[in-house]
Amino acid sequence: MLDFPNAKINLGLQIIEKRPDGFHNLESCFYPVQWCDALEVLPAAQNTFTMSGLPVPGDTESNLCLKAYKLLEKAHNLPPVHMHLHKVIPMGAGLGGGSADAAFVLRILNKLFDLNLPTEELQNYARQLGSDCAFFIENKPVIAVERGDVFMPALLDLSGYSCVVVYPGIHITTAEAYAGVTPGKPVCSIEMILKQDIKLWKDIMHNDFEKSLFPKYPELAVLKENLYEAGAVYASMTGSGSAVYGIFKGDTPTNLIFPENYLLWKGLL
Repeated sequence: MLDFPNAKINLGLQIIEKRPDGFHNLESCFYPVQWCDALEVLPAAQNTFTMSGLPVPGDTESNLCLKAYKLLEKAHNLPPVHMHLHKVIPMGAGLGGGSADAAFVLRILNKLFDLNLPTEELQNYARQLGSDCAFFIENKPVIAVERGDVFMPALLDLSGYSCVVVYPGIHITTAEAYAGVTPGKPVCSIEMILKQDIKLWKDIMHNDFEKSLFPKYPELAVLKENLYEAGAVYASMTGSGSAVYGIFKGDTPTNLIFPENYLLWKGLL
């Protein structure tokens, strides 16, 4: 079976408090975008896992796709498979690409072997793999709270808008991003902000990681400003960075020019 794990962007990201387990409670709107990897899973005589596309750091055994297979294999005695991942979504970008790959492995295995696992059970498996993995099981806009793995419906309609996502080649680890953040109770919830006209988001919706990461990586602040200058109604860094996106009314502009080493995705929301 072949599928295409997609990225997500964060519409606002508020770090509320550090939890006793060392993680953080947060609030954000996760919104899927169609910047996609390609993932194929086939029955095989023995387990194999191969990759192509963008180089993935770390050893193969630590890849979330394999961890997702082993999680279901242990619980449901699955037969061997061959998995091939073609990596397109950049890593260390705040786009959730690795989490999407893992979640899509769970989804594919559920169909391939007729496990008939309900959505909630698949989400519970996904939560064991990463805080935002569970989002990609249903893969629809949500307001994410707690560790980013508890969801409420996001009542917003961005039809008629397009998006540009730009990755400037800066790899920011989650640990680095959280090291500079100061948790605090937000003045206004993401749920309330999303009910406002999108033209107001610029002044009231923020990604808390920008405060510490923009001084450290000033090119990110420049990139955000460039998107506003190009006509974005809202622009922000996504997740813990370093990708920055702009939302545009109608089609994306044709006059956007970025350095050749930047990776770029454009599409409708």
